[in-house]
Amino acid sequence: MQLTQTAQLEYIQKGRLKVAKQLDQFIKQHVLPGTEVLADELWANFADVLPELLSINQSLLQKRANLQLQIDEYCMQRQSINVPEYKAFLTEIGYLQPTPEDFQINTSNVDAEIATMAGPQLVVPINNARFALNAANARWGSLYDAVYGSDIIEQTVGSKTKGYDAARGQQVIDYARKWLDVIAPLKVGSHVQSKKYAIDNGKLLVTLTDDTVEGLNTPEQFAGFQGSIQQPTCILIKHNNIHAEIRFDQHSVIGQQDTANIKDVFLESALTTIMDCEDSVAAVDAADKTLVYKNWLGLIKGDLTATITSGSKQITRSLNPDRQYVSTSGATFSLSGRSLMFIRNVGHLMTTDAILFDDKPIYEGIMDALITSLISKHDLLGNGVFKNSQAGSVYIVKPKMHGPEEVAYADLLFSKMESVLSLPKHSIKIGLMDEERRTSLNLKACIQAAKDRVVFINTGFLDRTGDEIHTSMHLGAFATKATIKVRPWLNAYEQSNVVTGMNSGLSGKAQIGKGMWPIPDNMAEMMQAKIAHVRSGANTAWVPSPTAATLHALHYHQENVFDIRMNMTGKDDGLLEQMLDIPLLKDEKLSLEQIQRELDNNVQGILGYVVRWVNQGIGCSKVPDINNVGLMEDRATLRISSQHIANWLMHKVITTEQVETSMQIMAKLVDAQNVNDAEYIAMTPDTGESIAFQAAHDLIFKGQDQPCGYTEPLLHAKRRAMKRSLKAL
Repeated sequence: MQLTQTAQLEYIQKGRLKVAKQLDQFIKQHVLPGTEVLADELWANFADVLPELLSINQSLLQKRANLQLQIDEYCMQRQSINVPEYKAFLTEIGYLQPTPEDFQINTSNVDAEIATMAGPQLVVPINNARFALNAANARWGSLYDAVYGSDIIEQTVGSKTKGYDAARGQQVIDYARKWLDVIAPLKVGSHVQSKKYAIDNGKLLVTLTDDTVEGLNTPEQFAGFQGSIQQPTCILIKHNNIHAEIRFDQHSVIGQQDTANIKDVFLESALTTIMDCEDSVAAVDAADKTLVYKNWLGLIKGDLTATITSGSKQITRSLNPDRQYVSTSGATFSLSGRSLMFIRNVGHLMTTDAILFDDKPIYEGIMDALITSLISKHDLLGNGVFKNSQAGSVYIVKPKMHGPEEVAYADLLFSKMESVLSLPKHSIKIGLMDEERRTSLNLKACIQAAKDRVVFINTGFLDRTGDEIHTSMHLGAFATKATIKVRPWLNAYEQSNVVTGMNSGLSGKAQIGKGMWPIPDNMAEMMQAKIAHVRSGANTAWVPSPTAATLHALHYHQENVFDIRMNMTGKDDGLLEQMLDIPLLKDEKLSLEQIQRELDNNVQGILGYVVRWVNQGIGCSKVPDINNVGLMEDRATLRISSQHIANWLMHKVITTEQVETSMQIMAKLVDAQNVNDAEYIAMTPDTGESIAFQAAHDLIFKGQDQPCGYTEPLLHAKRRAMKRSLKAL
C-alpha cells in the first residue's frame, strides 16, 4: 500500500531521507538525549540499511499477491477441496513450507512475567494516554471493586444506587473469601470462617470463628507483609508464582463490616500489556505517529500523565510505584507496581509519508521498528523513573506476518535496528501474532525463523477468520460467523498454536497466548468461558479491561498452567489437515430471515466501528452491536465482517441491493446509538456526503480486492480525507 505524499507536510532533509518536521523535532529534542545516539549518525545509519529492507519488504508483499492469484485460480476450478490434493498444491506453490526438524528456541534474557509466570494480558491503544496508564497500572487490581462493579454478583435494586450497598458488599466479601481458599488454602477449615490473621515466628496463623487457629496448608505461601508484625496492614501470598494481598483496615467501612477487618483482596493481574500502534489505533500521518511515539516515550521514561475531569474535580494519573514489603525474615523487598510492557508495531503492508527515502514513503513497520526501539533504549540505559525490563530486553509484537520468510525478514529488520542503534544482539525480542493462515500452517517454521528472539505467540479468531475467508474467497460461500466458530478448523488452529509452541521450547522462555474476550460488561460469562484458555496450556490471554484482568487472574490461581503442560502429550497428529478443512456453507440451508440477520449484523458492526475510526480517530472502543451489547472492537472486526459480506456477494447468497438497503437502515441505527456522543458526526440523512459511510461501503464492495482482506489501506485514505475536511472547516 503506497501512500501519496502529503503536499502540505514540511520535511527536514537528511541525506537521501526526508523526515516530517514534527517527527524530526520530537526525536531530536525529546528522544535522542540520553540514548548515546547522535542525530546525524542515526539518520545516516538508517539510510544505509534501508535499501535492503525496502527491497525485501516489497518482494515479500509481491509474493503474497502471487500466491493468492494461484490459490484463486485453483479455487475457481473447484467447488470443494480434497485435503490431501490441496495440501500437495499448497506445497508445490510454496505456500506450505517443509516442517523443520525438532528444535528449541534460544531466547535469553526474558523477564519472568513472560517466561515463568502466567496471567492476563491487556492490549490498549497507545495514542490514548489514559487507557495506556490504566493498563500499565493494572498489574494489581482490587478483587472487591471488580466483583462489586460487575455482573459477577447479580445486581439488585439496592446495589444500583450511587452509595455503598452493604448487602451487596457482604456478597462480595463472601465471594472473595471462597477464592482465598483457592489462593491460600488452610490446613483445616476455610477463610470463610476467619476472624483474625496474625504473624507468629514467620508463619501466618488464621483464627476461625470457633477459636481454632490454623496455618496455611503450604506455609511457604506466606511471602511478606506491610505494617508491623503485631498489626499487619497487608499480608502477601504467593500462589502459582503470582501474588495476592489480603488488606486490613478496622476503621474503613468495609473493614468494619468484615469479621477479620479485611478491607480488600488485591490480585496481581495484568502481568503484561501490549501498548498498541496497530489495530486499535487510528494513526494515519506524521502527527498521529508522533503522538504514538510520544506516549511510548512517556511510558518508558515514567513521566507520562493524563488529566481526567470528573465533575468539578481534576485527577492526574501517572504510573504506579513499586510495592514494598517485609519478608518473613525481616528483609525489605519490592514487587513491580506496573505491567511489563510490549510495544506492538504495525505489520509489513503499509507505507508512511512521515519519512521519505528518495522522495518515496517508506514502510511504516520499518519506521516503527526504528523509533520504538530507539525510545526503548532509554529503558536499557536506566534513564527512566522505573525499569520496564529487568532482563534488559525490548519487547516488540509483530503482527500480520505471512509465513516463515516474513518472520525471517522481521528478524533481519530487528538485527539491523540493533546495529543502527548500537543495541546488544538479540536484545530486541519478537512476539509473533499467529493470526494469518500461512503463519498458522507453517507455525513451527515461523518460530524457527526467529528462534533467538521469540518471546510470544498467540491466536486471534477475527483476523485469522478474515484471512481464511479472503484466501479461499473463490471456493464458495462461507458459513455464518457463528457456525465458523464451531467448525473443526478453529479448534485445530487453537490446539496447534499451543502444541507447536511447547514442542519448540517456548514453555519457561516465552508466552503462549490466546485471544480477546470481547464483551467487557459480561464478566460472569467470561469467568465461565475463559478458564478454557488456561486449561489449553496458554500462560496468557487477552482481556478487555483492568477489571477483566483482575477477574481473569483468578483462573491462574484455579489452574497451574505449567502443571497442565506437563500432562499434555505434545502431539499434533492431524491438526494441519483439520486446519485445511475450509468452513464453507456447504449443505447448510439458511432461511431468508437468517441471511438478512447475518447481513445486518455484519453491516451494523462495520458501520458502528468505522464511523468512530474515520470521523473521530478512535481506533478501539466499546461499540454497541445490533442488540446494543457493547463489544470491544478494533480493526480485526472489520476484516472478518467485510470479507464475509464480500464472499456472500460473490457467491450470490446476497445481492448488491440487499447490502445497499441494509447499509442505509443500519446507518440510521448506528446514528441513534451514538446520539448522546457530543463529538459524534452522523452518517445520515445524506450518506453520500459521509466519508465514514463511504469508507464502510468501500470495505464491503472493494473487499475482495484488498491485499489479504486488510482494512488499513481504505481506512487510512478515508481518515486522511476526513482530517483534510475537518481542517478546511
